[in-house]
Amino acid sequence: MTYAYMPGPEQPNTEIKNLKGQAVAGCAIGILVLDLWYPYVPGNVANGSTFDFPVLFKILKGSTGQQVVTGAPALLDMIIDGGKELEQQGVRAIVGACGYFGHFQEKASKKFKVPTFLSSVLQVPIMMRSLKPNQKVGIICANSPYLTPSLLTQCGVTDLSRVVIVGAEKCPEFSNIINCTGRFVSAKIEKELVRLATNLVANNPEVGAILLECSDMPPYAWAIQNAVRLPVFDFITMINWIYDAVVRKPFVGFV
Repeated sequence: MTYAYMPGPEQPNTEIKNLKGQAVAGCAIGILVLDLWYPYVPGNVANGSTFDFPVLFKILKGSTGQQVVTGAPALLDMIIDGGKELEQQGVRAIVGACGYFGHFQEKASKKFKVPTFLSSVLQVPIMMRSLKPNQKVGIICANSPYLTPSLLTQCGVTDLSRVVIVGAEKCPEFSNIINCTGRFVSAKIEKELVRLATNLVANNPEVGAILLECSDMPPYAWAIQNAVRLPVFDFITMINWIYDAVVRKPFVGFV
């Protein structure tokens, strides 16, 4: 019994096995986190209270925001080492806490035994399939110059004509996150991102759904959706979906 869900109080009448060196259990999702400095409010991928289930974080000590947005080769080794550590502790899937981890999706996923979802951008191909052929996916990202065709391709986004990208790099309050000042006013960030989203949809009426690339943006997904009235995907929609796949539970009801 190494990959199962215990649905009730009855103890399993079978041998339970553990990975050698595994010191904790019950965390199906392992999250690779950059070594940055700013508040992580509820809804952020790096805030444990965001989730209705336990997650296991691995901080990539010494990593920087510049490394991840540029896809610096030095970060790949940290990702692989961190992911293997998470695997050793029994996670069933590995997630990256930054959309720009997509630079490493292909190389890193080859190194792990469990499914690997390094970037929220991996949802875009599914989003495209859900829309009409003439509709597009709007991507709101942290820093638009770095959301490159190469990163998009690694995440399965091959038809770039069907994405519209806007970045938050020029938003004054959001820049506190980019520059790791250690502080920000969350209400101001919400207003900035809502403004970006409404302008995106107004200027591109063919947008049928929105992806929030950045792991810092999910706290504002509700406000964005309330403003644009469109489906809004982000890291949390992806992580919840992954969790439901790797931790299946028996259905309880009546017929």
